[in-house]
Amino acid sequence: MATTDSVSVFAEGTFEDQIRELVDYLARGLSGDDRQNTFGQILELIKTVPLPEGETPQRPPAISRENQAKVLSLLVLEVKGLGEGSEKEVEGFFNLLFAHLFNLFPIDSDEIKVHVNALLKAITSPKGQFSSQYRLLSFLFNAIPRNSALRLTVYETLIRQASSHDKVELLQIAPESIERWTSEWAITPEQKFGFLRLLVEVFEKAGQSTTSYQYLLISLRNLPPDSPHAESSAIRAISASLRLPSVFDFDTLFKIDAMIKLQGHELFSLLKVFLSGGLEDYKNWESEHSASIEKYGLDKAQLERKIRLLTLASLGFQNIGKDVPYATLASALQVDQSEVERWVIDVIRAGLVSGKLSQSSRVFHITRSTSRVFERDQWIALEQRLVAWQTGLAAVLAVVTSAREKGNERSIGDNYKIASTESTTQAPSVAA
Repeated sequence: MATTDSVSVFAEGTFEDQIRELVDYLARGLSGDDRQNTFGQILELIKTVPLPEGETPQRPPAISRENQAKVLSLLVLEVKGLGEGSEKEVEGFFNLLFAHLFNLFPIDSDEIKVHVNALLKAITSPKGQFSSQYRLLSFLFNAIPRNSALRLTVYETLIRQASSHDKVELLQIAPESIERWTSEWAITPEQKFGFLRLLVEVFEKAGQSTTSYQYLLISLRNLPPDSPHAESSAIRAISASLRLPSVFDFDTLFKIDAMIKLQGHELFSLLKVFLSGGLEDYKNWESEHSASIEKYGLDKAQLERKIRLLTLASLGFQNIGKDVPYATLASALQVDQSEVERWVIDVIRAGLVSGKLSQSSRVFHITRSTSRVFERDQWIALEQRLVAWQTGLAAVLAVVTSAREKGNERSIGDNYKIASTESTTQAPSVAA
């Protein structure tokens, strides 16, 4: 959703004229007495001064800002829903109301918080009008200054509305936008955590588990290790990372401060296996913690698949540019050689390794592989490959340079022969 700074936009006419338009909209369907009983105080505050017949009515001096705020407060109290009008009329009514609201009340003041909450209730209360409600909430969000905590209140309402109508995809937000917004809003760490956890729950409910996991990581990064939410959030993040079939980056979790709370925890030891261990390490953990798999909602088959693919990734990283025999792959995977190709195809699809299978030679030539961790050993391996690459390029350059020099020598010799021939054939005519 596009965001802008708050800009008050008013229709033509005086404040009094605009308030009358708002009153007329709200009073549709009311009798004269009901209109007077409901809006009499507002109309009294903005009434014109009567003059003798035939003279143009004159307005009193401009209504004071204090009375303008009073008028608007009274008007907001009478907004019970979206009103009886077309979509264009509904949007026009609320946009004019929003403009006056943010013009008359200090942003983040107690008065404006009360009014915004009242309008949020009025906008979201009708059933079956999600399209209009979504647009109005978007208009309200964009009318609020970028650094205001009110944006949090409005956007949380927008998220809940989208979720309750199974329309989360309409939000069109990205983790980067959410991190930027929460850094701009004047909110507490607890408010920020609550907002991020709302996103986690909403996307989980919508079946978008990978997106939910991304927001879970963001919320975890923003938690200090001594937060009361640190341990439960860390456990949830580890469980989610192990459950999701597309998550293979476990190094990220170890760089989050809140994980300190889990040192010594059974899931933390499992996470270490998936970070740098192998299939045998996983089987040892499973034999000691078999009840933990069900306890944390994990899937044994999914865990075994992941650790096998990660084992292949580690083997691949150690053999980039080399041919790895099927027998070696089968031994690392603890499977029969007839299953090797299926696992290699799976690891390639996961984006962990690239290469080419040779069924005739029964080898897998590895061209690229992802490192599960990137520390000193990985930097050393990278340096060695870069040096080898540099040496190879230097050799190629030497060959090209040598060929070019030989070509130049041959070209000079040929030119000399041509010049000599021309000189000999032309000599008689010159002599003549």
